Amino acid sequence: MIQSMMLPRLYAIIDVSFSPDTDRLVAFARELTGGGCTLLQYRNKSGNVRVMLEQARELRRIFPQDQNPHFSQKQGEVGHPGADTLVTLIMNDRADLCLAAEFDGVHVGQDDLPPESVRAIIGPERWLGVSTHNPEQLREADLTSADYLAIGPVFSTSSKEKPDPVVGLEGVRRARALTRKPLVAIGGITRANAASVVEAGADSVAVISDLLREPGKSAEEFFRILG
Repeated sequence: MIQSMMLPRLYAIIDVSFSPDTDRLVAFARELTGGGCTLLQYRNKSGNVRVMLEQARELRRIFPQDQNPHFSQKQGEVGHPGADTLVTLIMNDRADLCLAAEFDGVHVGQDDLPPESVRAIIGPERWLGVSTHNPEQLREADLTSADYLAIGPVFSTSSKEKPDPVVGLEGVRRARALTRKPLVAIGGITRANAASVVEAGADSVAVISDLLREPGKSAEEFFRILG
């Protein structure tokens, strides 16, 4: 487990269903980082492993690992947004593709490999995040070597076909009371409600939909709102 981990306020998720081809995906990623994003999660639920690996490797190419001191020094700390800030890349679900694309970490859900099995694959140096949807899941994940935990959906969301029940701001407060690990809130989070989510105890907010239009400017607004 990485020590002294500190997440950026905005945890940007690149969902391939909104940027299906590699060129658009890369352009979207560049706009996000131009707006200050220092952490990007690559999320592809299509199941096409060849495409996933191709796109992930292209992201790694434009955001080189060997130039990322946060990973190479095993600090797990992401700096404040800025033009010269380097980017941490997280793979959604797939520990094997995390290694193959030389990503900095992997994020898994309740239906994926158990956290300790993932840790055995990725080793101690890479980040490991775990999604939870209720206090019981969060308590269980808190006992693992996960570096950060996610709670959600906080609000209703259209990014999942079969979303779990909404936890609301009270669910974020409850999660905050149950763990000392960095906490990411996800699900229906927008610039209009992000501040309330952080006030409820989240260290970071994961966003998909509210970054799609003018991603650079949208990211900048999130950082202004969240401080």
